[in-house]
Amino acid sequence: MFKIFVDGKNGTTGLEIVSRLEKREDVRLISLKEEERKVLGARLDAIASSDLTILCLPDPAAKEIVQAVKEAGIGSKMIDASTAHRVDPTFTYGFPEIKGQREKIESARFVANPGCHASGFIALVAPLVEAGVIQKDALLSAYSLTGYTGGGKKMIAEYEEDDEGALVAPRPYGLTQNHKHLPEMKAVCGLEKSPAFIPVVSSYPRGMLVSVPLFAEEIKADLGAIKEIYRAYYQKGVVRYKDTDEAFLSAAKKAGRDDMEISAFGNEERILLTATFDNLGKGASGAAVQNMNLMLGVEETTGLTI
Repeated sequence: MFKIFVDGKNGTTGLEIVSRLEKREDVRLISLKEEERKVLGARLDAIASSDLTILCLPDPAAKEIVQAVKEAGIGSKMIDASTAHRVDPTFTYGFPEIKGQREKIESARFVANPGCHASGFIALVAPLVEAGVIQKDALLSAYSLTGYTGGGKKMIAEYEEDDEGALVAPRPYGLTQNHKHLPEMKAVCGLEKSPAFIPVVSSYPRGMLVSVPLFAEEIKADLGAIKEIYRAYYQKGVVRYKDTDEAFLSAAKKAGRDDMEISAFGNEERILLTATFDNLGKGASGAAVQNMNLMLGVEETTGLTI
C-alpha cells in the first residue's frame, strides 16, 4: 500500500485529489491534525514518511517546502500542483502524452503538474511543432474558456453567491498578457515566442475548451494531415483525437472526467484546433493522480474517470 501525503488538501485541487485517492484500496492517506497543517516540522515528517507527496499550495509556500525538503535530504517523491516549478529544470514536466515525457515521469523524483490552460494548448501545439507543421518562431494565439472552479475557493464563492446574476457573462482576464501559464506553454512546446493568450472564465462550474486558430498559409500541412498527426500521436494516455460534426462545442462536455478530447476543424484557408477537458480533471487533480500512478509504477489511469 502506498502512503500519500497531500499538503494543502483543503484547497480545490487538494480536495479533488483526496476524493479520488480515498476510493482506492492501494493508497493510505497521511493526515495531519488541524493545528499541525502549517507547522513546517510536522509537514516535513509527513513528507518523509510518505512514498509520494502532492503539493496543493500557493507558489511561495510550494517553493518554501521544496527547498526545505531538499535541505533536509528527504528522498520521497513529490508532485507540485502549483505554478512554482513548471519551468524549473530540477522538475520533470507532468504531461505524459508528450513524446518521451512518460518515461521521464516514471523515473522522476520531482514532477511539476501542468496548468489547466497550458494543458490544452500544449496538447494541440506540441505535436505540430515536433512534426514541423508549426515553426518554432510562429506567432500563435489561443482562446481558453473555463468554468469558475478553476479560480479556487474565493472565485467559487463569488459565483455561487451571485444572487443578482452580475457574473453571468463570460469574463476575459490576464489582459496584460502576463498569465502565469505562458512560460510553460512556450517552453514545453519549444516556441520562441509566447502566444497571444485570452483566458475567459464563465458562470458554469467545470469544464474547459482551449482553441488555437491557424492560417493554412502559415503552416506546413493541411487539415487532413493535421488530423492524421494527432491520431498517430495520441495512442497512449488519456488524450484522444476525435472527429466531430458538432455545430457547437460545449466547454463542459468533459466535466467530471479526467480525459481530454482534441479535434481539428476548418477549411483550406483557416484551421481551428480545440481541446476539451475538465479544468479540475486533466487540467489539475486528474493529471496529478495520473502522474502519481506513473511515478509509483501503477497503471496510469487507475482511479481516473475516463
